[in-house]
Amino acid sequence: MTTRVPRDPIAPLWRAGVLLRVITLCFAGVVVAAHHGEYARTWLAWAVVGGMAVWTLATGLYYLRRDGDLWFALVDLAVCCGLMALSRWVLTPAQIAGEVPLVPTVWVTAVVAFGAIRAGMLGGTAFGLVVSLCNFAVRGFVDIDLLRDMVLLVGIGFVLGLAATTSRQSALRLAAAERIEAATAERERLARGIHDSVLQVLARVRKRGLEVGGEAAELGELAGRQEVALRALVSAAPLESSSGEVDLRGLLQVLATERVQVSAPGTPVLLPESVASELSFLVREALENVARHAGPSASAWVLLEDLGSSVVLSVRDDGVGIPEGRLAEASAQGRMGVARSIRGRVADLGGTITLETAPGQGVEWELRVPRTW
Repeated sequence: MTTRVPRDPIAPLWRAGVLLRVITLCFAGVVVAAHHGEYARTWLAWAVVGGMAVWTLATGLYYLRRDGDLWFALVDLAVCCGLMALSRWVLTPAQIAGEVPLVPTVWVTAVVAFGAIRAGMLGGTAFGLVVSLCNFAVRGFVDIDLLRDMVLLVGIGFVLGLAATTSRQSALRLAAAERIEAATAERERLARGIHDSVLQVLARVRKRGLEVGGEAAELGELAGRQEVALRALVSAAPLESSSGEVDLRGLLQVLATERVQVSAPGTPVLLPESVASELSFLVREALENVARHAGPSASAWVLLEDLGSSVVLSVRDDGVGIPEGRLAEASAQGRMGVARSIRGRVADLGGTITLETAPGQGVEWELRVPRTW
């Protein structure tokens, strides 16, 4: 199963913005035609309309092909404000003080839309404010009608910016969900194939090796460990969630072997990728300590708990335990070990770690990390 994400999920909004600019250009031409001969400089009014037409063509081609960079939207905003300012030389003083619209009229609303599409809610609001302030400056006064226009421009920028941001986020979530669906389908396909071939072979090698004994028994034990690890791998849930976070359960489930049992909640434990990877590394390091120091027959248990406001990881073994004073002695001798590695990494995550151990009673580490990210 393959998925394809569009280059820009808000491409329809760019096309709508270009269409809005074309429609409002036609409206501006109609307004100028209606006031033909009434302006102080009619020729300049038509020159402004011509400039608007050329700019509409240029920006339309750019936005449709490149989906609009922020720097170009800022240039667009400057051009629109400049064309608005030319109305000071087109309109008579009475027209400026009256109800005759500026030459660009509603044509400038398109740049607010473009700013919102590119820069989101804050960008759309800022573009609306700039156009409104330019309108105030050209008119030279503020009244209820101009304030109404400002509210509309700012509102348009905010709403369109919200829509654009939501569309982008929805597209990212959809793409992540499609990747998870594809990964799950592929995992199930591999699991069926592995179960019918590789796992059965490993199980047979383990059984036969234990029956024969000697070196064959050792090979059988190794095959058994790989069988358990492979079963855990193919049964683990997809790691990535639709929100872009990582399910910590999947990172831990693959650590299960004949001597290591992993218990996790039935629901996803979603964390930022960096945090989940760090916690997984800590558990691996703790299990390596079990393999090196707990004794050849020691078993280990990993327990994951999601408490909502925090995540708790417990790693326990039934080995020989840590003699009293051993950790302090290792730290005093400058060894990295537990003191610098596990404790330091947990502290970097803003969490705490506790240790319970006694000679002959195994070791239990408890890592508690708050959800502060």
